[in-house]
Amino acid sequence: MYKIFLILLFGVVLNAELINGVAIVVKGEAITLHDLKKEMSVSKVDVGTAKDILIRKKLEEVEIRERRITIASSEVYEEIKEMAAKNNMNVSELYEAVRSSNGLSSSEFKQKTKERLLSKKLYSKIAYSSLKEPTDEEAKEYYELHKNNFSHPSAFNVVVYTSKDKKRLQEKINNPMFYAPDIKTKEESFKYDEISPELANFLQKAKLNTFTPIVPNGKGANMSFYIKEIKSVKEADFSTVKSQIMNMIMGDKREQVLSDYFARLKNNASIEIIRMPE
Repeated sequence: MYKIFLILLFGVVLNAELINGVAIVVKGEAITLHDLKKEMSVSKVDVGTAKDILIRKKLEEVEIRERRITIASSEVYEEIKEMAAKNNMNVSELYEAVRSSNGLSSSEFKQKTKERLLSKKLYSKIAYSSLKEPTDEEAKEYYELHKNNFSHPSAFNVVVYTSKDKKRLQEKINNPMFYAPDIKTKEESFKYDEISPELANFLQKAKLNTFTPIVPNGKGANMSFYIKEIKSVKEADFSTVKSQIMNMIMGDKREQVLSDYFARLKNNASIEIIRMPE
């Protein structure tokens, strides 16, 4: 009798804790306060944006289940391997870079990758069948309207700081006068057109006379770039960026189709806002 009472009481307590943690209910499925706070932290967004992101994710999850879309673990691993290779890293180094920059464990990163691949398959089923390739006229008009987006520095003059000890390298970044014989330095000049798009984008985000975030160097050590000089901006010719523009226009069209689709789903779905983080 007492055991049954205790089991029932324990079940009520657990249920109460679950209800108290629920922030939003989307089509009968819960989004918790913890989910919202984590999304805010990982994506670096405010609570309103985190709410919209998570509601969209829940709607996607329902669509994925209803359409019976699946992703094999081998697909996830291949995607991660490709991401690592593009950044001149092995898989372990990529996991460490993600942990350092986003605070995600390897299992969380795998789950995020799986979710992204599932969404990609879903998007292709929703959008691609209704999209038409842009014409040359559309591409030229897009180029003229967004010329500033296709200009870039001609080169970056940097000092590369390298160390196997990440903490020591961080000390150097925090205090440039700090001397450590195990931190190697080398001056380099990278021409924009001769480096990978990933490295070009990474350096372009950095400000002059500052250090970049620490990243693995693909050889078992860590590195940071000190940006000494960003050489004059160069405007790309239409012919060299035409394929990029075509992809961008298709991306914009696809996102519009998807936004409209999920906006309709959201308007018709049962969504209850219970509470938001303080």
